[in-house]
Amino acid sequence: MIIWLASYPKSGNTWVRSIVSSLLYTDDGMFDFKYLKKVRQFPGNEYFKGLIKDPNDIHEIKKNWILAQEKLNLDGEIKFLKTHQGNYIIDKYPFTNSENTLATIYIVRDPRNLISSISNHYNISIEEALKFIKSTKFLKGKFEKDNETFRHVKALLGNWSEHYNSWTKSNNNLLLIKYEDLLSEPLIELERIITFLKKFIKINTDDSKNNNILKTTSFQNLKKMEEEGKFTENVYTHSNEKVNFFHLGAENKWKEKIEIRMSDDIEQTFYKEMKELSYL
Repeated sequence: MIIWLASYPKSGNTWVRSIVSSLLYTDDGMFDFKYLKKVRQFPGNEYFKGLIKDPNDIHEIKKNWILAQEKLNLDGEIKFLKTHQGNYIIDKYPFTNSENTLATIYIVRDPRNLISSISNHYNISIEEALKFIKSTKFLKGKFEKDNETFRHVKALLGNWSEHYNSWTKSNNNLLLIKYEDLLSEPLIELERIITFLKKFIKINTDDSKNNNILKTTSFQNLKKMEEEGKFTENVYTHSNEKVNFFHLGAENKWKEKIEIRMSDDIEQTFYKEMKELSYL
Protein backbone atom coordinates (compact mmCIF):
# COMPACT_ATOMS: atom_id res chain seq x y z
CA MET A 1 0.00 0.00 0.00
CA ILE A 2 1.13 3.52 -0.80
CA ILE A 3 1.46 6.54 1.46
CA TRP A 4 1.67 9.53 -0.86
CA LEU A 5 3.69 12.69 -0.34
CA ALA A 6 1.66 14.85 -2.70
CA SER A 7 1.96 18.52 -3.55
CA TYR A 8 1.83 21.16 -6.23
CA PRO A 9 5.37 21.84 -7.52
CA LYS A 10 7.67 23.94 -5.28
CA SER A 11 5.46 23.57 -2.21
CA GLY A 12 7.92 21.75 0.05
CA ASN A 13 7.54 18.15 -1.09
CA THR A 14 11.28 17.43 -1.11
CA TRP A 15 11.57 19.08 2.29
CA VAL A 16 8.90 16.79 3.80
CA ARG A 17 10.43 13.87 1.92
CA SER A 18 13.73 14.64 3.65
CA ILE A 19 12.05 14.71 7.05
CA VAL A 20 10.17 11.45 6.45
CA SER A 21 13.20 9.63 5.09
CA SER A 22 15.28 10.74 8.12
CA LEU A 23 12.54 9.51 10.41
CA LEU A 24 12.10 6.14 8.73
CA TYR A 25 15.48 5.19 7.33
CA THR A 26 18.00 6.39 9.91
CA ASP A 27 18.61 5.37 13.50
CA ASP A 28 19.88 8.75 14.64
CA GLY A 29 17.91 11.20 12.47
CA MET A 30 21.00 12.46 10.62
CA PHE A 31 19.78 13.22 7.11
CA ASP A 32 21.67 12.46 3.93
CA PHE A 33 20.34 13.01 0.42
CA LYS A 34 20.91 9.33 -0.38
CA TYR A 35 17.82 8.53 1.70
CA LEU A 36 15.62 10.40 -0.77
CA LYS A 37 16.05 7.49 -3.15
CA LYS A 38 13.85 5.45 -0.83
CA VAL A 39 10.93 7.77 -1.58
CA ARG A 40 10.68 7.66 -5.36
CA GLN A 41 8.59 9.79 -7.68
CA PHE A 42 5.40 8.54 -9.29
CA PRO A 43 4.60 8.46 -12.15
CA GLY A 44 8.18 7.61 -13.12
CA ASN A 45 9.95 5.42 -15.62
CA GLU A 46 10.63 2.51 -13.27
CA TYR A 47 6.91 1.96 -12.66
CA PHE A 48 5.82 2.24 -16.30
CA LYS A 49 8.47 0.15 -18.03
CA GLY A 50 6.76 -2.27 -20.38
CA LEU A 51 3.41 -0.52 -19.91
CA ILE A 52 3.81 2.57 -22.09
CA LYS A 53 5.99 3.68 -25.00
CA ASP A 54 5.51 7.43 -24.96
CA PRO A 55 6.01 9.27 -21.62
CA ASN A 56 3.91 12.16 -22.95
CA ASP A 57 0.85 10.22 -24.07
CA ILE A 58 -1.52 10.93 -21.16
CA HIS A 59 -4.20 8.69 -22.70
CA GLU A 60 -1.79 5.75 -22.65
CA ILE A 61 -0.55 6.68 -19.17
CA LYS A 62 -3.99 7.06 -17.56
CA LYS A 63 -4.91 3.48 -18.48
CA ASN A 64 -1.90 2.23 -16.56
CA TRP A 65 -1.96 4.35 -13.37
CA ILE A 66 -3.73 1.64 -11.39
CA LEU A 67 -1.92 -1.27 -13.05
CA ALA A 68 1.45 0.30 -12.22
CA GLN A 69 0.39 0.71 -8.59
CA GLU A 70 -0.99 -2.82 -8.40
CA LYS A 71 2.34 -4.19 -9.63
CA LEU A 72 4.16 -2.01 -7.11
CA ASN A 73 1.94 -3.29 -4.29
CA LEU A 74 2.35 -6.98 -5.07
CA ASP A 75 4.87 -7.31 -2.25
CA GLY A 76 2.25 -6.29 0.32
CA GLU A 77 4.63 -3.75 1.85
CA ILE A 78 3.87 -0.15 2.79
CA LYS A 79 5.88 2.27 0.71
CA PHE A 80 6.16 6.03 0.33
CA LEU A 81 5.92 7.79 -3.02
CA LYS A 82 6.30 11.43 -3.98
CA THR A 83 3.95 12.87 -6.59
CA HIS A 84 2.96 16.15 -8.23
CA GLN A 85 0.16 14.39 -10.11
CA GLY A 86 -3.32 15.57 -9.18
CA ASN A 87 -5.68 12.94 -7.79
CA TYR A 88 -7.96 13.11 -10.80
CA ILE A 89 -10.16 10.78 -12.82
CA ILE A 90 -9.76 10.98 -16.60
CA ASP A 91 -12.34 9.22 -18.74
CA LYS A 92 -13.25 6.93 -15.83
CA TYR A 93 -9.59 6.13 -15.14
CA PRO A 94 -8.68 7.18 -11.56
CA PHE A 95 -5.14 8.15 -10.64
CA THR A 96 -5.32 5.93 -7.57
CA ASN A 97 -7.89 4.08 -5.44
CA SER A 98 -8.44 2.72 -1.94
CA GLU A 99 -7.02 -0.66 -2.90
CA ASN A 100 -3.64 0.93 -3.58
CA THR A 101 -3.57 4.03 -1.37
CA LEU A 102 -3.25 3.80 2.39
CA ALA A 103 -2.82 7.49 3.26
CA THR A 104 -1.66 10.87 1.99
CA ILE A 105 0.48 13.67 3.33
CA TYR A 106 -0.43 16.74 1.28
CA ILE A 107 1.91 19.73 1.39
CA VAL A 108 0.44 23.10 0.47
CA ARG A 109 2.00 26.55 0.10
CA ASP A 110 0.61 30.07 -0.24
CA PRO A 111 0.27 30.48 -4.03
CA ARG A 112 1.58 34.04 -3.82
CA ASN A 113 4.89 32.65 -2.60
CA LEU A 114 4.96 30.00 -5.31
CA ILE A 115 5.49 32.57 -8.05
CA SER A 116 9.16 33.36 -7.48
CA SER A 117 10.00 29.71 -6.71
CA ILE A 118 8.36 28.45 -9.89
CA SER A 119 10.01 31.25 -11.86
CA ASN A 120 13.42 30.14 -10.56
CA HIS A 121 12.84 26.39 -10.87
CA TYR A 122 11.48 26.38 -14.41
CA ASN A 123 13.62 29.32 -15.57
CA ILE A 124 10.58 31.35 -16.62
CA SER A 125 9.51 34.93 -16.00
CA ILE A 126 7.38 36.06 -13.08
CA GLU A 127 4.51 36.66 -15.52
CA GLU A 128 4.86 33.14 -16.89
CA ALA A 129 4.96 31.74 -13.36
CA LEU A 130 1.65 33.47 -12.62
CA LYS A 131 0.13 31.85 -15.70
CA PHE A 132 1.64 28.53 -14.59
CA ILE A 133 -0.24 28.33 -11.28
CA LYS A 134 -3.47 29.63 -12.85
CA SER A 135 -3.64 27.46 -15.93
CA THR A 136 -0.92 24.79 -16.23
CA LYS A 137 -2.46 21.42 -17.02
CA PHE A 138 0.48 19.07 -17.41
CA LEU A 139 4.08 18.44 -16.39
CA LYS A 140 5.76 16.95 -19.44
CA GLY A 141 7.46 13.59 -19.44
CA LYS A 142 11.22 13.70 -19.88
CA PHE A 143 13.47 11.49 -21.97
CA GLU A 144 17.01 10.68 -20.96
CA LYS A 145 19.81 12.01 -23.17
CA ASP A 146 19.65 8.98 -25.47
CA ASN A 147 15.96 9.71 -26.22
CA GLU A 148 15.26 5.99 -25.97
CA THR A 149 14.47 5.72 -22.28
CA PHE A 150 12.42 8.14 -20.24
CA ARG A 151 12.97 9.59 -16.80
CA HIS A 152 9.61 11.10 -15.93
CA VAL A 153 6.10 10.34 -17.13
CA LYS A 154 3.66 13.10 -18.02
CA ALA A 155 1.63 14.18 -15.00
CA LEU A 156 -1.75 15.86 -14.96
CA LEU A 157 -1.27 18.90 -12.75
CA GLY A 158 -4.17 21.33 -13.11
CA ASN A 159 -4.05 24.76 -11.55
CA TRP A 160 -3.16 25.35 -7.90
CA SER A 161 -6.70 25.09 -6.52
CA GLU A 162 -7.69 22.11 -8.67
CA HIS A 163 -4.65 20.24 -7.44
CA TYR A 164 -5.28 21.10 -3.78
CA ASN A 165 -8.95 20.09 -3.98
CA SER A 166 -8.22 16.85 -5.82
CA TRP A 167 -6.18 15.51 -2.88
CA THR A 168 -7.88 17.07 0.13
CA LYS A 169 -11.61 16.81 -0.59
CA SER A 170 -11.90 13.06 -1.10
CA ASN A 171 -9.27 11.58 1.16
CA ASN A 172 -10.04 10.08 4.56
CA ASN A 173 -6.49 9.30 5.71
CA LEU A 174 -5.04 12.74 5.09
CA LEU A 175 -2.47 14.89 6.84
CA LEU A 176 -2.30 18.47 5.57
CA ILE A 177 1.06 20.20 6.03
CA LYS A 178 1.47 23.91 5.33
CA TYR A 179 4.88 25.00 4.09
CA GLU A 180 4.65 28.09 6.25
CA ASP A 181 4.17 25.99 9.39
CA LEU A 182 7.27 23.96 8.54
CA LEU A 183 9.20 27.23 8.54
CA SER A 184 7.73 28.66 11.72
CA GLU A 185 7.06 25.57 13.88
CA PRO A 186 9.13 22.64 12.55
CA LEU A 187 8.97 20.65 15.81
CA ILE A 188 5.18 20.80 15.93
CA GLU A 189 4.95 19.70 12.30
CA LEU A 190 7.41 16.85 12.86
CA GLU A 191 5.33 15.66 15.80
CA ARG A 192 2.18 15.82 13.67
CA ILE A 193 3.88 13.71 10.99
CA ILE A 194 5.00 11.15 13.59
CA THR A 195 1.52 10.93 15.17
CA PHE A 196 -0.08 10.49 11.75
CA LEU A 197 2.33 7.83 10.51
CA LYS A 198 2.03 5.82 13.73
CA LYS A 199 -1.50 4.96 12.62
CA PHE A 200 -0.03 2.89 9.80
CA ILE A 201 3.54 1.89 10.62
CA LYS A 202 5.89 1.47 13.56
CA ILE A 203 7.96 4.59 14.23
CA ASN A 204 11.17 4.44 16.25
CA THR A 205 12.17 7.86 17.51
CA ASP A 206 13.09 9.86 20.58
CA ASP A 207 13.98 13.46 21.46
CA SER A 208 17.58 13.07 20.34
CA LYS A 209 16.62 11.65 16.96
CA ASN A 210 13.93 14.28 16.47
CA ASN A 211 16.39 17.07 17.24
CA ASN A 212 18.81 15.66 14.68
CA ILE A 213 16.03 15.47 12.09
CA LEU A 214 15.13 19.11 12.67
CA LYS A 215 18.77 20.20 12.54
CA THR A 216 19.80 18.28 9.43
CA THR A 217 16.59 18.89 7.44
CA SER A 218 16.29 22.59 8.18
CA PHE A 219 15.98 24.64 5.01
CA GLN A 220 19.30 26.31 5.75
CA ASN A 221 21.12 22.97 6.09
CA LEU A 222 19.51 21.48 2.98
CA LYS A 223 20.55 24.56 1.02
CA LYS A 224 24.09 24.29 2.41
CA MET A 225 24.27 20.61 1.46
CA GLU A 226 23.12 21.48 -2.05
CA GLU A 227 25.81 24.15 -2.34
CA GLU A 228 28.34 21.49 -1.34
CA GLY A 229 27.23 19.36 -4.30
CA LYS A 230 25.42 16.72 -2.27
CA PHE A 231 22.01 17.17 -3.94
CA THR A 232 21.45 15.23 -7.17
CA GLU A 233 17.94 16.23 -8.25
CA ASN A 234 18.68 19.67 -9.67
CA VAL A 235 17.14 20.81 -12.92
CA TYR A 236 19.12 22.63 -15.60
CA THR A 237 18.38 25.53 -17.93
CA HIS A 238 18.45 25.12 -21.71
CA SER A 239 22.04 26.41 -21.58
CA ASN A 240 22.88 23.60 -19.12
CA GLU A 241 23.22 25.85 -16.08
CA LYS A 242 22.24 24.25 -12.78
CA VAL A 243 19.24 25.80 -11.03
CA ASN A 244 19.37 26.06 -7.26
CA PHE A 245 16.64 23.80 -5.91
CA PHE A 246 16.61 25.18 -2.37
CA HIS A 247 16.15 28.77 -3.40
CA LEU A 248 14.90 31.32 -0.83
CA GLY A 249 12.94 29.56 1.91
CA ALA A 250 11.87 32.05 4.57
CA GLU A 251 13.38 34.86 2.47
CA ASN A 252 10.73 34.30 -0.18
CA LYS A 253 8.32 37.06 0.78
CA TRP A 254 5.70 37.57 -1.86
CA LYS A 255 5.15 41.24 -1.01
CA GLU A 256 8.73 41.85 -2.10
CA LYS A 257 8.70 39.51 -5.10
CA ILE A 258 5.50 40.18 -7.01
CA GLU A 259 3.46 43.23 -7.95
CA ILE A 260 0.24 44.09 -6.14
CA ARG A 261 -1.79 43.44 -9.28
CA MET A 262 -0.43 39.87 -9.31
CA SER A 263 -1.24 39.17 -5.66
CA ASP A 264 -4.71 40.65 -6.24
CA ASP A 265 -5.16 38.36 -9.23
CA ILE A 266 -4.10 35.28 -7.24
CA GLU A 267 -6.33 36.19 -4.29
CA GLN A 268 -9.32 36.67 -6.55
CA THR A 269 -8.68 33.48 -8.54
CA PHE A 270 -8.10 31.25 -5.52
CA TYR A 271 -10.13 33.12 -2.91
CA LYS A 272 -12.13 30.15 -1.64
CA GLU A 273 -9.14 27.87 -1.04
CA MET A 274 -6.88 30.61 0.32
CA LYS A 275 -9.59 31.61 2.78
CA GLU A 276 -10.03 27.98 3.80
CA LEU A 277 -6.29 27.70 4.45
CA SER A 278 -6.16 31.02 6.35
CA TYR A 279 -3.92 32.61 3.75
CA LEU A 280 -6.49 35.38 3.57
